[in-house]
Amino acid sequence: MAEKREFRAIKGTRDILPPESGLWNWFEQTAREVFETYNFREIRLPIFEQTELFARSIGTDTDVVSKEMYSFFDHGLAELEWRRGDLIGAQVMHDIPIQRHDFVESATRLLDAFDRAIESGELSDTPENHRAIQEIRLASQIVKSPGPHAGPGISSFKAAVLQIQTAAWKLRFGDQVTLRPEATASVCRAYIEHGMHTLAGNVKLYYIGPMFRRERPQKGRYRQFYQIGAEVLGQSDAPGIDAELLEMLLEFFRRVGLDETTLYLNSIGDKNCRPQYVELLRAELRKVKDKLGADSQRRIETNPLRVLDSKLPEEQRVIEEMPRISEHLCPECREHFAKLKEELALRGISYVENWRLVRGLDYYTRTTFEVTAKGLGSQDAVCGGGRYDGLVELLGGPPTKGIGFAIGSDRSILSIRETGKAPTPGRLTVFVAWMGSKVYPAAVEIAKKLRSAGLSVEVPAEERKFRKFLELADKLGARYALILGEDEVATRLFTLKNLADASQQKLNENELLEYLESERRGKGA
Repeated sequence: MAEKREFRAIKGTRDILPPESGLWNWFEQTAREVFETYNFREIRLPIFEQTELFARSIGTDTDVVSKEMYSFFDHGLAELEWRRGDLIGAQVMHDIPIQRHDFVESATRLLDAFDRAIESGELSDTPENHRAIQEIRLASQIVKSPGPHAGPGISSFKAAVLQIQTAAWKLRFGDQVTLRPEATASVCRAYIEHGMHTLAGNVKLYYIGPMFRRERPQKGRYRQFYQIGAEVLGQSDAPGIDAELLEMLLEFFRRVGLDETTLYLNSIGDKNCRPQYVELLRAELRKVKDKLGADSQRRIETNPLRVLDSKLPEEQRVIEEMPRISEHLCPECREHFAKLKEELALRGISYVENWRLVRGLDYYTRTTFEVTAKGLGSQDAVCGGGRYDGLVELLGGPPTKGIGFAIGSDRSILSIRETGKAPTPGRLTVFVAWMGSKVYPAAVEIAKKLRSAGLSVEVPAEERKFRKFLELADKLGARYALILGEDEVATRLFTLKNLADASQQKLNENELLEYLESERRGKGA
């Protein structure tokens, strides 16, 4: 008998069940409604992309790329993977002929399988793969006939084994792909691929969906998490674009009941002024290197701006003494930031300047921002974003300006719950309690008409006693029970029972539909 096994959701993921899923639907639908009033349109993106897309756009020194991405090779060549693993994992000694023989045989079987995959068209003979195969062929001859048992022969033998195993590891059987850790790079890829730069005006897009990062799960943070984002791509970097995007974002948060939010704002300059600031920051950080942790010490050389984003308590006092980028902006960036503030004042938007707000991804330039909400403790950010002029060019597209944001749906919904303003998810409106097999067709017919009017209706498929029907209706949370017996069907007068106060009334079909529709409009039935 098969062993009984209990399957559970993988750590860092979870199921979103009713009625909570109703809250998620409302949250996402509100985003659609708000964004489309600003002329944004939805884009639906693949869940995985080529790994290089994210490595190039996000930056190889970021935690996202170096530690958190879910990447894999996309191919169906199981035999090649198995034979490569067999070769790489082999232990072979110079003075044991059978081990040498088996090792060479493993290499030969890998080469034969590789040749078959090339001939069948399942695999491309790329220059990188061709070089690796040649290395395996040549080194296999040394392993097969290693020469003398001492002196240079031993060194040559060991080097040949290592060369074969290293070359086998280098073989690539398909594209390396990654479950998307964020969506801005995917939006830019789609913008380039479909020639969207030829469209009139700015291209304004929004997306809704899951993202994936291998990070330590904590309150409101998961390995499969959800984002709602918006991007503006075009030829202009006018501060008014930034301000309107922020206006839309805050209007959305207001609409979903997150009134107590704080907008943090910064400018991190551009390619004309940021390099000089980065070098100044690097020089100052080197002076206090011994006071910083290992990650920050490494970032001094690779990306000093990331040090400013450190959350380690012991580093905060040191970082506060660093030079501020706002004091080192070029005239153009300083003017852009000043005009952005004017645009925000025009819209009545308040904000807090935060000179350490550099964001965690490499592609940001000039405007960066973050929104925090109450009820989430120290990890209270629910949205982040900024301007990324030059990202489209970096990915091979035409010169393009861009700005966008991503809302963390998981943390936003958690914050909404903390406020106590979360709406009541949709509930069952009508439970049809029918009595007698002759009445069942009428129950199906009236349920169909009620559903066409947009009402939620439950019709039991099996007959029960009337008391059992009412008990079930109450457990399901129905607002009303529609009682159907032979008399109701004959007279076309239906008994509608309010399950909250036990009151009931007799209504004909038109009156029933009109009453329930008015209740739905007035109370969200």
